[in-house]
Amino acid sequence: MRTPNLSVPDAVREIITKNRSIYDCIKMGLINYTSLAIKLQKEVESQVGGPVNPNTIVVAIKRYADSFEKKDEMQNETVLKNARLSLTDGIVDIKFFSEDFEMKDAIDLMDRFMRVDPDYEFFRSTDSFRFLTEDISDVRKILESFSSHRNFFQTGLAKITIHIPESEHSSDVVSYVSEILHDNGIELFNAFFGQDYIVTVLHEKDAARAYQILRSEISR
Repeated sequence: MRTPNLSVPDAVREIITKNRSIYDCIKMGLINYTSLAIKLQKEVESQVGGPVNPNTIVVAIKRYADSFEKKDEMQNETVLKNARLSLTDGIVDIKFFSEDFEMKDAIDLMDRFMRVDPDYEFFRSTDSFRFLTEDISDVRKILESFSSHRNFFQTGLAKITIHIPESEHSSDVVSYVSEILHDNGIELFNAFFGQDYIVTVLHEKDAARAYQILRSEISR
């Protein structure tokens, strides 16, 4: 289980990576950073858990955009050569809304997930929290016992966890990985970031091919 606290740059990368239209506009230099910062402000604040100055978001967007300029250099340097990959299929993405839970309910929910799948992933924002876990009958039973709580439930997923060497910049790796997969017709369903790892969530039908593509980048 992981409970990362997102910084503003991490939140901006996560939001942009999941939004293909914004991603492409930034890559092509067709978007105004200040306007985009204002548009993203509420979502960024939700991710980091507090108020954020739009200028801080602009800086994070600019830094993310600058990472695209390094793509050719990264291809030559094989940026993923020291990364480690792990693929897990049969994943379900479950999102709960924080306002529906009292503290004791949240603790009980996490404890029950831990007993079913000790390796589940946990991510929290201001107004919600979500689990990435195995799609098995025991997980469905947990959800049934919390049927009075609103939740977003997505099946048919897989995750590729990319462990990044400390020497690498995660913002560069994120844009590089997203670009490689996009060029091969694979879109991310979701993505979560930590200081030394990236969890990419994909539709299960794309996962094996995505894993092989990323593995080939490590091997070359």
